[in-house]
Amino acid sequence: MGRRYVDVTREGPLTIVTINRPEVYNALNAEAHDELEAIFDAFAADDGQWVAIITGAGQKAFCAGHDLKQQAAGGGLTNPPTGFAGLTSRFDLDKPVIAAVNGVAMGGGFELALACDIVVASQNAAFALPETRVGIAALGGGIQRLPREIGLKRAMGMLLTGRRVSATEGLALGFVNEVVADDLLGAARRWALEILASSPMSIRATKEAVRWGLAAPVEQAIVEQWSYPAMTAMLASEDYVEGPVAFTEKRAPRWKGR
Repeated sequence: MGRRYVDVTREGPLTIVTINRPEVYNALNAEAHDELEAIFDAFAADDGQWVAIITGAGQKAFCAGHDLKQQAAGGGLTNPPTGFAGLTSRFDLDKPVIAAVNGVAMGGGFELALACDIVVASQNAAFALPETRVGIAALGGGIQRLPREIGLKRAMGMLLTGRRVSATEGLALGFVNEVVADDLLGAARRWALEILASSPMSIRATKEAVRWGLAAPVEQAIVEQWSYPAMTAMLASEDYVEGPVAFTEKRAPRWKGR
């Protein structure tokens, strides 16, 4: 499929997704949403791709949310079934996704970052959910995810005012993992490489167990995690055998992802 608004590169088992509409601060129109949904469909289905990074082109913006010019022209704010950028309502993706936030992450752009597992931000990054200021609401998961990540009062302080939060404050609040002065993509790759040092079967089982475990009491989650799909796949995998063998032989494991 030809793509107009999103670029994809692959570096071994790492997929790098770049929103490429810098002239509109990487805001997403309907076609860009569809491209991203197809990209993450392909990433999820490809056994050879284990980790993804998503970022924006240029230095000013990660993603400024919905293309409001499209809405003003009558184009609406519809998302694909998998949510804003094909990710915010994709609840069955057990492969890790890293957000490399290279500037403003506003509205849906911030919700996209919140839907990722790790957020690495440049020093000039800024985050906000300003939807109420333009007569809408943060319906791409911001209302649900932000209170869970930073607590109710802090989240309400952002949601009800739409105020901007710097990368440094985001780090203090807890929704940013690292702030970097330069080479943002290099920092995101470093996180990806640390993840890739582990078995992808173990990584997927862990993400799945965290995701499902948050919705259940601790004692229930500890019992039920043994029957989660990615966990049972890990326990039956070649990697489950390879890890201890490599450890006893004092060598790096050779993960197969199966």
